[in-house]
Amino acid sequence: MNSIVAGSYEIEGQTLIGDSGSVNEDGGYDTDKGKCACDGKDGKDTAKQTNETKEIRRSSTVAERETWTTKVDFLLSVVGFAVDLANVWRFPYLCFKNGGGVFLIPYTLMVLLAGIPLFFMELSLGQYYKKGAITTWGRICPLFKGIGYSVILIAFYTDFFYNVIIAWALHFFFASFTTSLPWASCSNDYNSAACYEPSWNEGGSRECAAPPNSSNEHGISAAEEYFYKYFLGLHYAGASNSSVSRSLTNLGPVNWEMALCLLIVYLICYFSLWKGIKMSGKVVWFTAIFPYVVLSVLFIRGITLPGAEKGIEYYIRPNIEMLAVPSVWQDAATQVFFSLGPGFGVLMAYSSYNQFHNNVYFDALITSTINCATSFLSGFVIFSVLGYMSCKSGKPIQEVAQEGPGLVFVVYPEALATMPGASIWSIIFFLMLLTLGLDSSFGGSEAIITALSDEFPMLKRRRETFVALLFSFYMVVGIAMCTKVMVILTSPIIVYFIPYF
Repeated sequence: MNSIVAGSYEIEGQTLIGDSGSVNEDGGYDTDKGKCACDGKDGKDTAKQTNETKEIRRSSTVAERETWTTKVDFLLSVVGFAVDLANVWRFPYLCFKNGGGVFLIPYTLMVLLAGIPLFFMELSLGQYYKKGAITTWGRICPLFKGIGYSVILIAFYTDFFYNVIIAWALHFFFASFTTSLPWASCSNDYNSAACYEPSWNEGGSRECAAPPNSSNEHGISAAEEYFYKYFLGLHYAGASNSSVSRSLTNLGPVNWEMALCLLIVYLICYFSLWKGIKMSGKVVWFTAIFPYVVLSVLFIRGITLPGAEKGIEYYIRPNIEMLAVPSVWQDAATQVFFSLGPGFGVLMAYSSYNQFHNNVYFDALITSTINCATSFLSGFVIFSVLGYMSCKSGKPIQEVAQEGPGLVFVVYPEALATMPGASIWSIIFFLMLLTLGLDSSFGGSEAIITALSDEFPMLKRRRETFVALLFSFYMVVGIAMCTKVMVILTSPIIVYFIPYF
């Protein structure tokens, strides 16, 4: 490896250096012409000196690039990017949908055969070339530079919609600072006649029973109306139909609450990234670690709830027959690719700030393992609460379980609203979602910033201004996402595409 780094290659007893040159009369190597050094002592000495010179030049070039303050900063950044909202709102549902514990078989195989190799490859390329996606692919092959630009476009597209989801979580976080959660009541102006409040059996009994008001079977929960009708500004097709109307007859103005939350998200991202990895590497010490504290607390709380064992049973109960269903393997592969995140340029950007001889293979293994373990743990956190809801509401767990935004913005908040100290549980839950989302947003934005800065050095010299312009553009376009018309038009994207991330 060192000989490759120094620019030399051993072939049939000769040392080939550079691209052109000639052998002199003494059998040595003319470095100004640059070809090969033969077996003569003088030639070997000259070749050795040339190699050392190139090594020094390379070290000098690499030294100019910023590096992580500590290796832990890098690992936390990668873990924070890989462990995102999909680990909480998609993986548990996929296990439930695709045979319970049996789903771990195709999932693990996909991780080993595809996920980790691609994860390792992207980390290695970034660390070796010390550049972002555009420049790295261009150095591999000039024709491949288009791949780099495509990667950045994907990161930009994903980051744009993903930040909207983070803004939703921020709104719910602020709304939780109240003695009575707003999505637990049907006494608001926007509530319909079909709205019902969660009416759970009191007294702390662990026995499951249907609520007194069984007419709620076809109604709309207060949490559902709060999210879709009040916050997103959408309307239901009918009083007894919980599906969101796609009608464009009532578009309305900008939702300034959502726009303000989106602005705060971009300000957080800007001040975390404007100074480079030295700043973001410190921020992730909170944003990457805090979710694990909350997941541990919610896990302990969840397994103590009545009906939790029922939910966990549905989550992990194996169904061997599902292994013969092709869609199960497709879901496993899809989840692995989108959860680990190869192909977005983030891993390449992060690893480009590593030391050249960093053990990137170890990094790939440890971060991939943490990501998969987090997904599995999240399943217990989610389904213990879903079992509790099924138990106390009298509904089958199949009707309670959802994936995507509906799980974390409707179902889970409704369950939290029924617990003692509901506001506290809601605050820490949505703060967890906020930190999970911010880590991934940091990664997507850094992939864009690093790639463009490496390709156009002028941007690197004016990083603060460049980052400000990037997020300003995000915000200007993002305001359109805060209107009813854009929510209606883009809701299929958010519901069916963003849940993967």
